Amino acid sequence: MARNSKAVPQARAALDQFKYEVANELGVPLKQGYNGDLTSAQNGSVGGYMVKKMIEAQEQQMANGTPTR
Repeated sequence: MARNSKAVPQARAALDQFKYEVANELGVPLKQGYNGDLTSAQNGSVGGYMVKKMIEAQEQQMANGTPTR
């Protein structure tokens, strides 16, 4: 598998939606298409916050005893 390929290709739409929701929460003006006008700090904050929220969700599932894949 290529390094940048998705393990579950169908997850792309959900991840994209999540990315835009996080950007909106953080006040980052992320738009579809070209975003070269954003700073690396803005882009990094979106990615970092996405990871934080995914880890929190996984921890919550584990605490509730919800099985994961």
